[in-house]
Amino acid sequence: MSGLAMLPNRMTVAEFMNWHPNDGQKWQLFDGEVRAMAPANALHAYLQIELSALIRQHLRVANLPCEVFGNAGVIPLTMSAHNMRIPDILVSCSPFDLKQAAPDNPVVIVEILSPSNQADTWANVWAYTSIPSVQEIFVLRTDTVGGDLLRRGADGAWPDRPAWVDSDLLLASIGFQLSLSELYARTPLGNR
Repeated sequence: MSGLAMLPNRMTVAEFMNWHPNDGQKWQLFDGEVRAMAPANALHAYLQIELSALIRQHLRVANLPCEVFGNAGVIPLTMSAHNMRIPDILVSCSPFDLKQAAPDNPVVIVEILSPSNQADTWANVWAYTSIPSVQEIFVLRTDTVGGDLLRRGADGAWPDRPAWVDSDLLLASIGFQLSLSELYARTPLGNR
Protein backbone atom coordinates (compact mmCIF):
# COMPACT_ATOMS: atom_id res chain seq x y z
CA MET A 1 0.00 0.00 0.00
CA SER A 2 1.53 3.36 -0.97
CA GLY A 3 1.98 6.24 1.49
CA LEU A 4 -0.48 8.33 -0.50
CA ALA A 5 -3.22 5.74 -0.01
CA MET A 6 -2.87 6.11 3.76
CA LEU A 7 -3.39 9.89 3.80
CA PRO A 8 -6.59 11.05 5.46
CA ASN A 9 -9.20 12.47 3.09
CA ARG A 10 -9.83 15.70 4.98
CA MET A 11 -8.65 17.09 8.32
CA THR A 12 -9.22 19.92 10.73
CA VAL A 13 -6.29 21.81 12.28
CA ALA A 14 -6.90 19.96 15.57
CA GLU A 15 -6.75 16.59 13.79
CA PHE A 16 -3.68 17.69 11.84
CA MET A 17 -1.87 18.65 15.06
CA ASN A 18 -2.58 15.18 16.49
CA TRP A 19 -1.62 13.35 13.29
CA HIS A 20 1.86 11.85 13.40
CA PRO A 21 2.73 9.91 10.23
CA ASN A 22 6.37 9.35 11.33
CA ASP A 23 7.57 9.31 7.74
CA GLY A 24 10.19 12.07 7.92
CA GLN A 25 8.14 14.23 5.55
CA LYS A 26 7.08 17.84 6.17
CA TRP A 27 3.35 18.45 5.79
CA GLN A 28 0.96 21.38 5.69
CA LEU A 29 -2.83 21.53 5.82
CA PHE A 30 -4.24 23.16 2.71
CA ASP A 31 -8.04 23.69 2.87
CA GLY A 32 -8.40 20.45 4.83
CA GLU A 33 -6.11 18.48 2.52
CA VAL A 34 -2.82 17.16 3.88
CA ARG A 35 -0.04 18.08 1.44
CA ALA A 36 3.57 16.98 1.51
CA MET A 37 6.24 19.64 1.19
CA ALA A 38 9.33 18.82 -0.86
CA PRO A 39 12.69 19.29 0.86
CA ALA A 40 14.31 22.65 0.18
CA ASN A 41 17.15 22.77 -2.33
CA ALA A 42 20.51 24.15 -1.17
CA LEU A 43 19.87 27.73 -2.33
CA HIS A 44 16.42 27.81 -0.71
CA ALA A 45 17.80 26.43 2.56
CA TYR A 46 20.73 28.86 2.54
CA LEU A 47 18.52 31.91 1.92
CA GLN A 48 16.08 30.79 4.62
CA ILE A 49 18.69 30.37 7.33
CA GLU A 50 20.68 33.46 6.32
CA LEU A 51 17.66 35.77 6.22
CA SER A 52 16.32 34.31 9.48
CA ALA A 53 19.67 34.96 11.18
CA LEU A 54 19.83 38.54 9.89
CA ILE A 55 16.29 39.28 11.04
CA ARG A 56 16.95 37.70 14.43
CA GLN A 57 20.11 39.77 14.87
CA HIS A 58 18.17 42.92 13.99
CA LEU A 59 15.42 42.08 16.51
CA ARG A 60 18.02 41.60 19.25
CA VAL A 61 20.00 44.77 18.46
CA ALA A 62 16.80 46.83 18.20
CA ASN A 63 15.59 45.25 21.47
CA LEU A 64 12.23 44.44 19.91
CA PRO A 65 9.94 41.99 21.75
CA CYS A 66 9.69 39.81 18.64
CA GLU A 67 10.93 36.39 17.60
CA VAL A 68 11.72 34.88 14.23
CA PHE A 69 10.49 31.36 13.45
CA GLY A 70 11.39 28.99 10.63
CA ASN A 71 8.84 26.54 9.28
CA ALA A 72 6.32 27.31 12.03
CA GLY A 73 2.63 26.81 11.40
CA VAL A 74 0.35 29.69 10.52
CA ILE A 75 -3.42 29.52 10.64
CA PRO A 76 -5.03 31.83 8.08
CA LEU A 77 -8.40 33.37 8.92
CA THR A 78 -9.76 31.89 5.69
CA MET A 79 -11.13 28.43 6.53
CA SER A 80 -9.18 28.57 9.79
CA ALA A 81 -10.44 25.19 10.99
CA HIS A 82 -8.92 23.52 7.91
CA ASN A 83 -5.72 25.43 7.19
CA MET A 84 -2.27 25.34 8.69
CA ARG A 85 0.25 26.65 6.23
CA ILE A 86 4.00 26.49 6.80
CA PRO A 87 5.86 29.62 5.69
CA ASP A 88 9.64 29.60 5.47
CA ILE A 89 10.04 32.47 7.95
CA LEU A 90 7.67 34.40 10.18
CA VAL A 91 8.10 37.09 12.78
CA SER A 92 5.72 37.39 15.73
CA CYS A 93 5.85 40.07 18.40
CA SER A 94 3.45 38.26 20.75
CA PRO A 95 4.53 36.13 23.70
CA PHE A 96 4.48 32.44 22.83
CA ASP A 97 4.21 29.13 24.60
CA LEU A 98 6.40 26.28 23.39
CA LYS A 99 3.29 24.07 23.27
CA GLN A 100 1.45 26.35 20.82
CA ALA A 101 0.54 24.93 17.44
CA ALA A 102 1.44 28.22 15.78
CA PRO A 103 2.93 31.53 16.96
CA ASP A 104 0.25 34.14 17.59
CA ASN A 105 -0.15 37.29 15.55
CA PRO A 106 2.61 37.07 12.95
CA VAL A 107 3.55 40.50 11.58
CA VAL A 108 5.98 39.47 8.83
CA ILE A 109 5.88 36.34 6.68
CA VAL A 110 8.58 35.35 4.19
CA GLU A 111 8.20 32.67 1.56
CA ILE A 112 11.08 31.54 -0.62
CA LEU A 113 9.84 30.91 -4.13
CA SER A 114 11.32 28.06 -6.08
CA PRO A 115 10.27 27.64 -9.72
CA SER A 116 8.75 24.22 -8.92
CA ASN A 117 6.37 25.42 -6.17
CA GLN A 118 5.00 28.72 -7.47
CA ALA A 119 1.30 27.82 -7.41
CA ASP A 120 1.31 26.56 -3.80
CA THR A 121 3.51 29.44 -2.63
CA TRP A 122 1.23 32.10 -4.12
CA ALA A 123 -1.87 30.30 -2.78
CA ASN A 124 -0.25 30.45 0.67
CA VAL A 125 0.61 34.14 0.24
CA TRP A 126 -2.98 35.07 -0.52
CA ALA A 127 -4.15 32.98 2.47
CA TYR A 128 -1.70 34.90 4.70
CA THR A 129 -3.36 38.18 3.72
CA SER A 130 -6.42 37.00 5.70
CA ILE A 131 -4.44 37.11 8.98
CA PRO A 132 -5.26 40.48 10.61
CA SER A 133 -1.87 40.89 12.33
CA VAL A 134 0.22 40.36 9.18
CA GLN A 135 1.66 43.65 7.91
CA GLU A 136 4.16 42.47 5.30
CA ILE A 137 4.72 39.41 3.15
CA PHE A 138 7.94 39.01 1.20
CA VAL A 139 8.37 36.37 -1.49
CA LEU A 140 12.10 35.90 -2.02
CA ARG A 141 13.18 34.47 -5.39
CA THR A 142 15.65 31.68 -6.06
CA ASP A 143 16.00 32.33 -9.80
CA THR A 144 17.15 35.96 -9.53
CA VAL A 145 18.22 38.49 -6.90
CA GLY A 146 14.99 40.02 -5.64
CA GLY A 147 11.49 39.36 -4.50
CA ASP A 148 7.89 40.50 -4.33
CA LEU A 149 6.77 42.58 -1.36
CA LEU A 150 3.20 42.99 -0.20
CA ARG A 151 2.62 45.62 2.48
CA ARG A 152 -0.75 46.25 4.14
CA GLY A 153 -1.88 49.85 3.73
CA ALA A 154 -2.80 52.22 6.56
CA ASP A 155 -6.45 51.45 5.77
CA GLY A 156 -5.79 47.71 6.32
CA ALA A 157 -6.10 46.83 2.64
CA TRP A 158 -3.56 44.88 0.63
CA PRO A 159 -2.30 46.13 -2.74
CA ASP A 160 -3.59 44.43 -5.88
CA ARG A 161 -0.03 43.50 -6.83
CA PRO A 162 3.21 43.06 -4.96
CA ALA A 163 6.04 45.56 -5.40
CA TRP A 164 9.22 44.22 -6.98
CA VAL A 165 12.29 44.66 -4.75
CA ASP A 166 15.77 43.99 -6.16
CA SER A 167 18.00 46.31 -4.17
CA ASP A 168 17.16 47.33 -0.59
CA LEU A 169 14.49 45.40 1.29
CA LEU A 170 12.62 47.30 4.00
CA LEU A 171 10.32 45.44 6.36
CA ALA A 172 8.84 48.56 7.94
CA SER A 173 6.76 46.75 10.58
CA ILE A 174 9.95 45.63 12.36
CA GLY A 175 12.32 48.33 11.07
CA PHE A 176 14.47 45.82 9.21
CA GLN A 177 16.51 46.93 6.20
CA LEU A 178 18.81 44.79 4.07
CA SER A 179 20.69 45.05 0.82
CA LEU A 180 19.58 42.02 -1.16
CA SER A 181 22.93 41.90 -2.92
CA GLU A 182 24.47 41.16 0.50
CA LEU A 183 21.94 38.39 1.15
CA TYR A 184 22.73 36.69 -2.17
CA ALA A 185 26.47 37.49 -2.16
CA ARG A 186 27.64 33.97 -1.24
CA THR A 187 25.26 32.26 -3.67
CA PRO A 188 25.68 31.60 -7.41
CA LEU A 189 23.18 34.44 -8.02
CA GLY A 190 25.53 36.86 -6.25
CA ASN A 191 28.17 36.36 -8.91
CA ARG A 192 26.01 37.50 -11.82
